[in-house]
Amino acid sequence: MKVIRKIIEIDEELCDGCGQCVPSCAEGALQIIDGKAKVISDNLCDGLGACLGECPTGALRVIEREAEDFDEEAVEKQLHEKKVGIATEPALSCGCPSSTVQILSAPDNAVSSSQAQNEESTLGHWPVQIKLVPAKAPFLKGADLLVLADCVPVSFPTLHRDFLKGKAVMMGCPKFDDVEEYINKFAQVFKEAGIKSITTVIMEVPCCSGLPMIVKKGMEQSEVKAPMNKIVISTKGKIISSIKE
Repeated sequence: MKVIRKIIEIDEELCDGCGQCVPSCAEGALQIIDGKAKVISDNLCDGLGACLGECPTGALRVIEREAEDFDEEAVEKQLHEKKVGIATEPALSCGCPSSTVQILSAPDNAVSSSQAQNEESTLGHWPVQIKLVPAKAPFLKGADLLVLADCVPVSFPTLHRDFLKGKAVMMGCPKFDDVEEYINKFAQVFKEAGIKSITTVIMEVPCCSGLPMIVKKGMEQSEVKAPMNKIVISTKGKIISSIKE
């Protein structure tokens, strides 16, 4: 039934798709779709505005309009389906090798920066995409975890030498992928793997800023703590900041 009530409105011109609002919505009403935050169903939004303070551009506001009444049962169903969906590792009927866990042999010797263009990969496992890495993957056990924004490997020329060697890596894009799915995946990883440390490497662009927050939310959800270092890379491929949290 439709009623006049408070509900979240999103200004798409102001929204940069960073995704920081998504985990603040306890009802799961917000998702990033086509690079913009969206209220996926009016009956999932309680209109209280817990997400407002997380938006760096001021794209969210509470308005009053005609909308489907808030439905707690629909919220419970939405959250349950999302949790169950994430808990099950994706099964690809095509048998795609992208989801097959592989332990790779990486070279032991570091290479100087002058030789960087000829150095070998230091990647020690496959897959690397957040969506595809199983929470129980053997390479995550007791690992130092490197969480990369998708654009970092293109921008930072000595990624393998400076960041990747000896680490388990998970990478993705908080702007185009499902933020809640990422949070749940990291929560599973932290519960299962006994991660020793976390390094997040992101770009200076606003949409990347959501990735460290996603990792933190996953830690909070798992009730597991590990030291975390956030590194920010400029679009010119230089380290702008490195902050231990």
